[in-house]
Amino acid sequence: MKVKIREKMMIFLLAGAMFAFLTGCAAKHCDSDKPEDLVPAKLTLDARSDTKYMIDAYDPLECFNRRMYNFNYYFDTYFFLPVVSGYAFITPDYIEYRITNFFQNLREVKNLTNCLLQLKAEDSGITLGRFLVNSTIGLVGFYDPATDFGWLRRNEDFGQTLGYWNVGAGPYVVLPVFGPSTCRDTAGLLFDGAVKSVCTDAALDNAESKSAILAAANALNAIDARHRVSFRYYKSGSPFEYDLVRRLYLDLREIQIAK
Repeated sequence: MKVKIREKMMIFLLAGAMFAFLTGCAAKHCDSDKPEDLVPAKLTLDARSDTKYMIDAYDPLECFNRRMYNFNYYFDTYFFLPVVSGYAFITPDYIEYRITNFFQNLREVKNLTNCLLQLKAEDSGITLGRFLVNSTIGLVGFYDPATDFGWLRRNEDFGQTLGYWNVGAGPYVVLPVFGPSTCRDTAGLLFDGAVKSVCTDAALDNAESKSAILAAANALNAIDARHRVSFRYYKSGSPFEYDLVRRLYLDLREIQIAK
């Protein structure tokens, strides 16, 4: 079991190193890229000068980020959303709600871990209570009686934990598929993924076809998560959508960390 945990941690560390290498390369060549080549013409900003921009943010990887934003648009529009639409079409609403509750209950482990790391005693107690109640009375999380008891979900992640301990956000970055992030939140994503991996390995240690179960669960989790998000790329009606999404994301993270 310890060997498996070490292997998982190595995978996340290598992924983080590869991400740092790629973003470093993007930053190196950014000056030679033309914004016109990165986004549709209707979304192109005026050529940059020394003047202050309408929307300001620390985005030294902007050329890379705009390319990735455009990639995510094509991935989302022509692959992910059709899959999500098919899922919504064949799955009754009642079953969808049960699936959503199940995965949200599993995320309570992440929430609890980060509540503890942020020294939030009350939130930790509520989160632990939610997980225990929903895992038992709620039939392994398919139902959410804890909310009916007044125990509302505390959504926490390691990016928020780092922010709580005054770790700076670092450069803004757009991740493949995941979308808006920062260097701090990317590190948080890797940490939360490692925690999830360790927990699922422990839970399925003796299960047959563990790899197939994990693959199916991760795919269903991703589809369910995307189904619950109404955002659609290039549907905002703004010619500056990239900048607006960036600003909204950074402001949202500040609010989440400050609460």
